[in-house]
Formats: sequence, structure tokens, C-alpha cells
Amino acid sequence: MTTHSSIEHHPDLAEMRTRFERVTSTPAAQAVEALALITGLYLAASAWIAGFSALSPLAINNLIAGAAYCLCMGGMGSAYERTHAMAWTAVAIGAWTIVAPWVMAGAMDTTRSVVSNVITGAVALCLGLAMVSLGGRPRATHTTT
Repeated sequence: MTTHSSIEHHPDLAEMRTRFERVTSTPAAQAVEALALITGLYLAASAWIAGFSALSPLAINNLIAGAAYCLCMGGMGSAYERTHAMAWTAVAIGAWTIVAPWVMAGAMDTTRSVVSNVITGAVALCLGLAMVSLGGRPRATHTTT
């Protein structure tokens, strides 16, 4: 019977972790993560900041979506190799934020709610896509001539 070593010691896994660590230590990745956390916090509080908290379903939606966005994008710096797939969830939350004022039941599409959600959703979507693209970049090869 053959015994196999743990997957934790596989050379491909070690190389992937090293690559993800390099990606998340770049200033661009750190800026994307910081901006994403600020965006998520704003989204969670946007109903009270922009003044449409009386639209209770949209206020609750934004609170939940903002918290979920922060959770999705918040773990990127510390555990990118395990959380980078959640960046697609952040993209979906950004897209939902854009359309939420029109698809939620009731009259949620006031000027304040639409402007706030469209801008915040677009920023969230772009930051999610930026995080996805950071993980998909081909690694640089150094050649000496």
C-alpha cells in the first residue's frame, strides 16, 4: 500500500500560496481592499447618510448588503488564497445594489436612493472586479539576457 503525503506539502499549493501572498502585498491590492471596506461601510449606512431611511425595505437591504460586502472583501488581505473566489460574490452584491431601488417591492426609487445605490453599486462592482483580476494576473517571469 502506498502512502501519500498531505496535500499541504504539495509543491503546486505552496507556489500558489506564494503567488497569492505576493498579490495581496502589493499597494494596488491593499488599496482595493481598503476602498472596498469603506464602500461596504457606506453601503451599510447609506440609508441614514443619504436620508432615505424611511424607505425601510431598502434601508434594511443596504444594511445587509453592506455587511455582506465587507465580509466578502475584508478577508482578502489576510487569506486571499482561500477567499479570492468570494470576490465574485462582491461583484454580484455591487450589481444588486445598482438595481435594488427598482426591483424591491414598494416605491423605493427616490432620487436620493437611486443616486446613492447606483454610485455605490458601481464602485462596489468595479472593486470586486479589480480584486478578481488581481488573482488572475499571470505571474511575471524574470529572464536575464
